[in-house]
Amino acid sequence: MIERHRTQPGTRPRTPEEAWRVLSAGNARFMADERAHPHQDVHFRHRLAAKQNPFAIFFGCADSRVAAEIIFDQGLGDLFVVRTAGHVIDPSVLGSLEFGVGVLGCPLIVVLGHDSCGAVKAAEVAVRTGEVPGGFLRDIVERVTPSVLAASRGGRTPTIEDIEREHVERTCDLISERSTLIADRIRSGALGVVGAEYDLADGEAKVVRTIGEIGLDAAG
Repeated sequence: MIERHRTQPGTRPRTPEEAWRVLSAGNARFMADERAHPHQDVHFRHRLAAKQNPFAIFFGCADSRVAAEIIFDQGLGDLFVVRTAGHVIDPSVLGSLEFGVGVLGCPLIVVLGHDSCGAVKAAEVAVRTGEVPGGFLRDIVERVTPSVLAASRGGRTPTIEDIEREHVERTCDLISERSTLIADRIRSGALGVVGAEYDLADGEAKVVRTIGEIGLDAAG
């Protein structure tokens, strides 16, 4: 039987480790098709109308197959979610993350990447061929390109999977480096960052990077 550990009213996770434990249990339920569907009834919806109190922030790709609340079996009010194609960072993203940390008091940020990411593939093609898309798609590709170059350091020829993992790790680092508020909370132990890669087929979110006091090591 899969652990059905979930948040209950009055038992919101308070530490990065507690928050990740709840999310990990939810992902296990999702993979096993034993979802609890917490916090989705009409009474809880009414209770949330006056105020939100999420316990984790998700910054993930906008891909339609990567919905954090479903993948981690959470409900209304549990997660503060920010999504862009290729989980690329801009000032509005950082402002949203700072709102989740500074105003809502979330103890955990999860960066959620995934396999078969179109933004990563487009950046890899642009670096390899020199052909960059037009319009604002160019901006997305340019923001992912440093991850392609980093994965290619030392003369390596990276796979798309190598680049996707590098991009998740780099995104975690950028968040903790560019926001003073987030960096300060990490140093104090009040906030942690987890970078995870989601497998579209089997549903597993595998940890590849941690920053702060999470109580686990990234998978090698």
